[in-house]
Amino acid sequence: QVQLVESGGGLVQAGGSLRLSCTASGRTFSSYGMGWFRQAPGKEREFVAGTSGNGGSTYYEDSVKGRFTISRDNAKNTVYLQMNRLKPEDTAVYYCAARTIRSIVIGTRARDYGYWGQGTQVTVSS
Repeated sequence: QVQLVESGGGLVQAGGSLRLSCTASGRTFSSYGMGWFRQAPGKEREFVAGTSGNGGSTYYEDSVKGRFTISRDNAKNTVYLQMNRLKPEDTAVYYCAARTIRSIVIGTRARDYGYWGQGTQVTVSS
C-alpha cells in the first residue's frame, strides 16, 4: 500500500510560479514510476508529466513542455512539479500518482497508476 500526500497548490497570477510536492510512503519509492495529472472542472483527468524510478527519464504533455519540470528526491520519497509561466488554463486540481509495476515506459494514462494522492488546487488568475 502506498500513500501519497501532495502540497504546494494555491492561487497565483498568470506568469507566476508554483512548486508542488508529493511525498510517498513505502520503502521502495525509487522503484516507482511517478506522474502528475490534473483535472479541471467539467474535464477529464489528463496527464501532465511523468518520471522513471531513478528520475533519469521524464515525459511531458505538450502544453507544459518548457514551463513545467518534474523531479524527484528518492532520499526524501518526494516528487516535485515545478510550474513556471503559469497560464489561466493551467487551473485545475493536480494529483500525483505512483506506478508500482515496473516498466521501462513512463505511463501517460490514469490507468497506468495504481495509487493517487488527494489532489491540490492550483488556480491561475488572469
